[in-house]
Amino acid sequence: MESSIPANRAPVGDAILQASWPAPANVRAFTTLRNGPGVSLAPFDRFNLGMRCGDDQAHAMENRSILRRAFALPEEPSWLQQVHGSVVRRFGAPTKEPAEPVADASVTGAPGCVLAILTADCLPVLLCNQHGTEVAAAHAGWRGLADGILEATVAAMDSPAATL
Repeated sequence: MESSIPANRAPVGDAILQASWPAPANVRAFTTLRNGPGVSLAPFDRFNLGMRCGDDQAHAMENRSILRRAFALPEEPSWLQQVHGSVVRRFGAPTKEPAEPVADASVTGAPGCVLAILTADCLPVLLCNQHGTEVAAAHAGWRGLADGILEATVAAMDSPAATL
């Protein structure tokens, strides 16, 4: 699906907040903002990436396509069907599982694998090991935090906790 971004849309640079953390140079992390260059209409204004919030799914898919192109992502992000739980999904090798498995955190050690989580009033928690060879992203709402999503995410990583 080709995209034409209207001239009145925010430039791509205004569409994200770069993570400011002591990660290795080979780890890239950012949070998208709703004023990005997307196509969703109100009340999902522009850069909505969620497929289950009531937005037109074609718009959300186009926004995801814009995200990948605008930020030169090496592959399609590994999306999750988030449920405010404590399940962690490892991504890497091709799989026959659903395109958006039910989980609230993801982990990978595969170079170029892009992890994505969606947040509204929940926190995005990002982890990586000291060498940037393993990364994780967790959707941390109060229910997930109470159920141990962060502990489960650390446990799902191959890297020792002391190296994160």
